[in-house]
Amino acid sequence: MTATNHIGKATPRVDGRAKVTGEAKYAAEFQAPGLLYGVVVSGTIARGRIAKIHTELARAVPNVVEVITHENRAKTAWLSRSYADDAAPPGSPFRALYDEEIHYNSQPIALVVAENFEAARYAASVVTADYETAEHQTDLKTVRHEAKEPSKRRDGIEPPASPRGDFTKAFADAAVNFENEYITPIAHHNPLEMHASTVIWEGDGAITVYDKTQGVQNSQGYIASVFGLSTDKVRVLSPFVGGAFGSGLRPQYQVFLAVLAAIMLERSVRVVLTRQQMFSFGYRPETIQSVALGSNKDGLLEALRHRAIANTSRFEEYQENIVNWSGALYRCANAAYGYELAPLDLYTPADMRAPGGGLGTFALESAMDELAYATGVDPLALRLLNYSERDQNHNKDYSSKKLRQCYQQGAERFGWDKRSPAPGSMRDGHELVGWGMATGIWEAYQMKTSVKVSLSSAGLTVSTASADIGTGTYTIMTQIAAELLGLPLRLVTAKLGDSSLPASPIEGGSWTAASVGSAVQTVCLGLREELVKQAKKMPGSPLTKAGNEELIFADGRIALKSDASRSVSLMDVVAQAKDGKIEHEGSESPGLIDSYRYARFTHSAVFAEVKIDDELGIVRVTRLVNAVAAGRILNPLTARSQIIGGVAWGMSMALHEEALLDHRYGRYVNHNLAEHHVPVNADVPEIDVIFVDEKDDIINDLGIKGVGEIGVTGTAAAIANAVFHATGHRVRDLPITPDKVLAGLPWER
Repeated sequence: MTATNHIGKATPRVDGRAKVTGEAKYAAEFQAPGLLYGVVVSGTIARGRIAKIHTELARAVPNVVEVITHENRAKTAWLSRSYADDAAPPGSPFRALYDEEIHYNSQPIALVVAENFEAARYAASVVTADYETAEHQTDLKTVRHEAKEPSKRRDGIEPPASPRGDFTKAFADAAVNFENEYITPIAHHNPLEMHASTVIWEGDGAITVYDKTQGVQNSQGYIASVFGLSTDKVRVLSPFVGGAFGSGLRPQYQVFLAVLAAIMLERSVRVVLTRQQMFSFGYRPETIQSVALGSNKDGLLEALRHRAIANTSRFEEYQENIVNWSGALYRCANAAYGYELAPLDLYTPADMRAPGGGLGTFALESAMDELAYATGVDPLALRLLNYSERDQNHNKDYSSKKLRQCYQQGAERFGWDKRSPAPGSMRDGHELVGWGMATGIWEAYQMKTSVKVSLSSAGLTVSTASADIGTGTYTIMTQIAAELLGLPLRLVTAKLGDSSLPASPIEGGSWTAASVGSAVQTVCLGLREELVKQAKKMPGSPLTKAGNEELIFADGRIALKSDASRSVSLMDVVAQAKDGKIEHEGSESPGLIDSYRYARFTHSAVFAEVKIDDELGIVRVTRLVNAVAAGRILNPLTARSQIIGGVAWGMSMALHEEALLDHRYGRYVNHNLAEHHVPVNADVPEIDVIFVDEKDDIINDLGIKGVGEIGVTGTAAAIANAVFHATGHRVRDLPITPDKVLAGLPWER
């Protein structure tokens, strides 16, 4: 008998066939008899109120059933807290169609509902409104000096770390010192699947909601609270998600409108946002960051200050961890931090893949590169010189940290030792060549999660309410359960994305693999105990006198380790059980003592090569190496895909993405995929991913850290640093577009 080992093997996605054949259904693909179609009407001013809304023409369109506005909507909850969801920042959440007030441009002002989509879309185009406008402000740079510290902290987001030592004196006394600003623009998520909700009216006040979400139970709680429903009347499902990246952490307004219409009309309703409307809710905030560094002549840090100003809406105080990465990465006795918000007449920002981490590491790692050139120290050597053995923000040891090995293995693979140090000294024909590197970091979270497993003659089912937004959660659940029960993958079915399943947190923060994986392990071990107990009771069982430590689960059997021929089939055990199945349900939480005692992070070292046309200023990324230390890798195939996606996004952040506002109207002018640039296949080189071996017995029993965000952090900085190495011109304002590159190139080359 051979053990059934699945954990750690490169395993194709178990849901892959469903996705490529179209069997997998997304929120806008579920059908119901008599389904109605809702189309959102968006407002056209940034601040003010609706004086009058004109719906007469829309109501006259054939097949239009209703036009819902603030004037005729059904009653919903009055208190702000009723609209708060599990990911809500402090403040008063936005309420679609609540009253005549306009809070931001493109705010939904009406929902047209019709028997078919074409009628709803046309009718929506003839709804107009008269407004009373008020003065608005959407330019962070204009109001940056009015920014203030948040009045109330957002749950789960640490405030800036406490200052250490005397930054002011150390900075003034340093042999080398400088302070620079780094700017990152607003950017929108724009996953392939647009936000959509299909609400099935079940009768008797009950609804089934197919929603694009990263947390079905979060959406369920929100709907029940807002509409005054009991949770047993609301079932939310999201079996497949076509990308979300943080845009699905909070219930977006299309689910509110779809449920509102379904309740008012007692009919099934679908609402799908347009690509343009995907720019009408959360986004990565704009930031203005200043980093001040002081060191001795050899590059040893003596003073560090990292400050950030970010925008938020006027109705919520959205916050991210932007500045604390500095204290977690580098050793410095004198440090200070600051984080302030400026409210604008825009929707509330939202978590976007590696929220705060991608932003903070761009500024920090760009500044560290500047220090390397200022002191004449190799950028990699500078980071090793200032390597932190403890998290200085909390004065804690790391649960594990193999960042040195990331530097070493990444540099070797990239060929960093062949780099010519002087900026502008490397060329390939008419192209300037630049090499840059940076460090990536992200928290290694784990959240309480519940799981249920059920073994029957049909196989094993493992279920939790969590989501799979493309990360491979279905697959790792299957792998862990299959290995622990000694079953082939084909006999294990994972169920996700259903609010009726065991409780699970929102999918995000790179915590799903650790949270769901640990819970699957705990519950499967519990099921094993029950199976062993039942197997020992069977007549003639060869396991009766064996201790549990003497047994192995493999090939669908429970066998003696010393003699695999003495075994009991799992199917025979199940056949003896009541109802022909054996089930076990339970939860797993992070160890509280270790959570307080140790700092938990994933780390990476990113190396980038760029080639820049010396006449056009066009930047091409030609090589990327990312060496990652992320604990135990459950599935190298899906984990590698996560890193590749994150690195591509970091590249996009560096060179492409920027949502442009016309501040006269407070409106995005490039609210489409033609002008809001993201990299396509031709822009992305082969990305070399290295998983550095990192054993972590503290973080959880499986040693999992998670890899969803770590690919983003550090990548934008590595590319920006490579651009400087190629040109000798530092671009501190993302994205690095050809005009910014050309502005720094000498006219005579």
